[in-house]
Amino acid sequence: MGAMQTVTAVAHRGDPYRFRENTIASLRSALDQGADAVEIDVRLTRDGVPVLLHDETLKRLWGHDRPLRSLSAREVEELTGGGVPTLAEALAATEGSRVMVDLPGGPGVAAVRRIVGVVGDCGAGERVYYCAGAQAMLAVRAADPSAEIALTWTTLAPPRAGLLDAVRPRWLNYRFGLVDRALAAHVHKGGHLLSVWTPDTRRSLRRLLDLGADSVTTNRVDLLSALRGR
Repeated sequence: MGAMQTVTAVAHRGDPYRFRENTIASLRSALDQGADAVEIDVRLTRDGVPVLLHDETLKRLWGHDRPLRSLSAREVEELTGGGVPTLAEALAATEGSRVMVDLPGGPGVAAVRRIVGVVGDCGAGERVYYCAGAQAMLAVRAADPSAEIALTWTTLAPPRAGLLDAVRPRWLNYRFGLVDRALAAHVHKGGHLLSVWTPDTRRSLRRLLDLGADSVTTNRVDLLSALRGR
């Protein structure tokens, strides 16, 4: 039962069933619901400002079919009524809490360096950790030798030893449907913590707690908090 108590509850893009994902209101709500950490997606505007947006465009969330990379930070602010926070604003709003920074879209080395730089400038290096695939995580490792990394892995074939040596992840981050007892055992035997995404049903959450997942990223952090507290 001990494992259930120590699992890290990570709120996926905040509390998206209550508030629009990747907004300040969503992040604050998730922390109010018992999240240990919030997961956010970070991309750069045209003028190099890291902001919270999962998609390449503003269409799904904000109704503007405009690519983020074609817009300045000021234009994004105007188009969304200030709804898309900058990374700096998100870090200020989550002061004292852990933040998992996901880097969608395969950002290049310069973009990663910019994002890691803002985290450092905000004095948040100790509470931020990063997740994404191998290339982005290699760039994070190069930008910050001490960064905490959750290497997102999407196949059952394990990461090669050379990659693990280069990235030095603390966590291996798997889609929850891939995870079974054998995979969990393999991850732990290799000295890593097991992070999973994004189960949202009571049944899936309970199964992953039983399998010994160390961290669960979910859209239903309220449900995970309740199950974890049993």
